[in-house]
Amino acid sequence: MDILSILLTLVAFSLVLLLLAISVFTLSIFAGKSINNPNYPPIYGTVVGQLFYFTKLYDHQTETAKKHPTFRLLAPGQSEIFTTDVRNIEHILKTNFDKYPKGEYHRDITTDLFGQGIFAVDGDKWRQQRKLASFEFSARVLRDFSCSVFRRNAAKLVRAVSRLSEAGPAFDMQDILMRCTLDSIFKVGFGVELNCLEGSSKVGRAFMKAFDESNALVYWRFVDPSWKLKRFLNLGSEAALKKNITIIYDFVHGLIKAKRKQLAAQRDCDDKEDILSRFLVESTKNPEEMNDKYLRDIILNFMIAGKDSSANTLSWFVYMLCKNPLIQEKIAQEVRHVTGSQGAGGNVEEFMANITDETLDHVHYLHATLTETLRLYPAVPVDGRSAEMDDVLPDGYRLKKGDRVFYMSYAMGRMPYVWGEDAEEFRPERWLKDGVFQPESSFKFIAFNAGPRICLGKDFAYRQMKIVSIALLRFFRFKLADDTRNVTYRTMFTLHIDGSLPVCAIHRTD
Repeated sequence: MDILSILLTLVAFSLVLLLLAISVFTLSIFAGKSINNPNYPPIYGTVVGQLFYFTKLYDHQTETAKKHPTFRLLAPGQSEIFTTDVRNIEHILKTNFDKYPKGEYHRDITTDLFGQGIFAVDGDKWRQQRKLASFEFSARVLRDFSCSVFRRNAAKLVRAVSRLSEAGPAFDMQDILMRCTLDSIFKVGFGVELNCLEGSSKVGRAFMKAFDESNALVYWRFVDPSWKLKRFLNLGSEAALKKNITIIYDFVHGLIKAKRKQLAAQRDCDDKEDILSRFLVESTKNPEEMNDKYLRDIILNFMIAGKDSSANTLSWFVYMLCKNPLIQEKIAQEVRHVTGSQGAGGNVEEFMANITDETLDHVHYLHATLTETLRLYPAVPVDGRSAEMDDVLPDGYRLKKGDRVFYMSYAMGRMPYVWGEDAEEFRPERWLKDGVFQPESSFKFIAFNAGPRICLGKDFAYRQMKIVSIALLRFFRFKLADDTRNVTYRTMFTLHIDGSLPVCAIHRTD
């Protein structure tokens, strides 16, 4: 047999194997899915089909949910159910909490980034971290320390925006907000001055870039059926993810090592301010379980909760204020009234130092506008659980053991049957009664999750966002550099603005 014949035989054999693999994969998607059974949610394609809509995935889900509040996509093995029904969400996040864990499928995809952190684990590991985190977030020393950090970095942000506005007509608001919140999270979380805002930390910027890229690359796994093969062969997106994860791990392990040395040199370990120091003190009571790897995972979960939720929301907040200048001015007026400040040309540090808890409690319109931003642009646009047994949802649809159920925060904010006919309108007044903020059910406004896993850092995030917003709107007016540019999101775990957010900042003189 000549070489050509051998090559042709190998090609034919490879094609047969490929066709066989495709057939098995296709069979695994469609077999046993009760496709024509009306007791199960209507089918709107397959998980692989999401590849065609990936850059506009959340808008595609929104349009589907307007037709069917609960629908499903077929996937290898199980189905994926998507819902915007408030009753279903309460059913899986509260009423039947123990029957709907994160599950092995989610852990398998996210473990490289989340590890054994609170966002990925279930059962005893989740309860242990939840209890410890709850204690830390309720500590007065952390509250006071974080407020001090937020005020100080907000003052730095005002000076940075001032410099950028004087240097040119426009700058990237999302980038500067990301740097500001990263500085705050590193100081509060790890007791480290990163100085990303002032541009002096190349290592910090490299970490931020690697962290954001990893966020997007891990999310890609949800629609990429070949990600495990690519990880095994170290190809494409998985090779890039591996490099970024190495940067992240090296950076965080360096922080832990340095902090351990610092604490070892100090006698008083009972009243530490930053979260890492407080966790390290706790780890001395259980050193075998709370090792450096475990601490690393806790830190990275705190990072994605603290940095992304605040920075993303503030970016969308500024964008919506630029699109709605009357709302922007109403907030500025409220800030002037509540702070009692006269003129915007005064000392920034002095102004920020006077922002107290009482001040933050009285900016109801600002709180409503931030909440309205989160309603339409939630930090986590889609989240889900796995069913541990066959079940019937409150809307009457059945699901099978192993099915994954996703609740769509982004789509929910745009559903007329949830928020009324003006659901897609940006209207902060929907949150106010007689000028006072009125909360909604956490199963309707799902931006901070709900039930036993509701976000512990909700107040922490609002505190930071209010302080930053007060600083920015007291000293500047903002407008988009280009009103015609379509601003949209980047599809990943958290709702980043895709690319940049070029804005112009005009100094206030009133």
